[in-house]
Formats: sequence, C-alpha cells, structure tokens
Amino acid sequence: MSDDGKRRWKGPPKGGKASSGRRMGERKIIAHNARDESSKRWIERQLTDPYVQRAKAENYRARAAYKLLEIDEKTSILKGANRVVDLGSAPGGWLQVCLRRGVKEIVGIDLLPVDPVSGAHIVQGDINEPDDVASMLEGLTGPPDLVLSDMAANTTGHKQTDSLRTAALAEMALWFAGEHLVQGGSFCSKVFQGGATPDMMVELKQMFRTVKHIKPPASRAGSPELFVVAQGFRGKAE
Repeated sequence: MSDDGKRRWKGPPKGGKASSGRRMGERKIIAHNARDESSKRWIERQLTDPYVQRAKAENYRARAAYKLLEIDEKTSILKGANRVVDLGSAPGGWLQVCLRRGVKEIVGIDLLPVDPVSGAHIVQGDINEPDDVASMLEGLTGPPDLVLSDMAANTTGHKQTDSLRTAALAEMALWFAGEHLVQGGSFCSKVFQGGATPDMMVELKQMFRTVKHIKPPASRAGSPELFVVAQGFRGKAE
C-alpha cells in the first residue's frame, strides 16, 4: 500500500501463502523449538497468518493495522480526521494507518515504548497522568476530532476477569474522549465479547449521534474482541 493511502485495503491475500517466502519446513523447525505448547501454537499461527504476512509486505508494524483499515472501510472514521489521538499506540500500526490515510496531526501514548513513526508525536506514559496527557497533546494544534483506543489488558485466561479489565480500559478511553473531543468528533475503542457494557452504552448514546459494534475480519475468529464506533460527538454525558 502506498503512503498516500489511495489504494484501498482489499483483504488478506487469497490462500494465505506467506509472502516472506519462508518454507513449510522452516516453519516447523521454528515452532518445534518453542518453549511450550502454547508458544508453539502462537508461533505456528503467526507464521501462517495471511494478515501477518501482508503486514510484513506492506511495512505495517502489526497485523492490527488491518483492523483499523477494515473499520474505516465500514465507517469512514478516518475521512476528514485532521487531529487524532491513539491511546495504547504500541507498536504503532494504527499510527501508520492514520498517516497513510491522510491524517495531518496524530499523537499516541502507551505505557510501553514505541519506536518513532515519522509524522507522529508519541509519548511513553499513562493517560491517567495529567502531565503525560499534556505532553501528548502538545503534538496537536487543537482538540482532537478522533480518539482511537486499541488498549488491551494482559489476559489471565479467566473470561470474566479479562472482560472486566478490558471494559475498564474502554471506559477510560471514553472518559478521555468526553474530556477532549471536538463537537462532531468520533470515537473507536476495543471492547470485549458482548460489546460495550450497558452503562457504557448509555453514555455512548448520550454523547454521540450514532453507535455501532464492529468485528473486523482481521480480528481472529476465536478472539472475543469487538470494536465500538461512535460518531457525531454531542458532548459529555450528564
């Protein structure tokens, strides 16, 4: 995909053939050397995943880039977005997508370090820390018109616990959006199986004109993640 973003994403390559040219025997050797069965399954999945191969070929840092591309195909959430905040931006794939789709100003924040992305202002910090947020927002000339969040808690394997932790991060992202979005702005956040919590849905419907859930094809079939997309910001919920 060219950096001007004019070529539209058409989905993963047919047949899932690895574009890196790695042979099946090499894949088996790498997987065989994994520390445990869980690691082995993860490595095998990565080596055969067409989205992983597409990301390598198109110089995206992670397959997650295609989740945002597919969300944008359905909602045009990046169309006309001039100032964007990316919460939980590591490793930087969503930052790359925004820039390739023509976003003029983009900032990101993550607890983890993120290698520089040309054209993006990135802060290693916590959105609960006002100084970190202020440092991030210095990269924008005004309030954001789009807030993105791909934040995810480390999974424990306990579905209820993981759901609660992911919901808390989504609600944190919504709070941030309510504090900083311009009128008419948009919001997109990862949520968990079942979508946004009932309380969060009430807030979203008060704050935005339209709210919908999307599971982009790039989300693995067995993954419980969904994304909530809200557009037409009206103001903070009372």
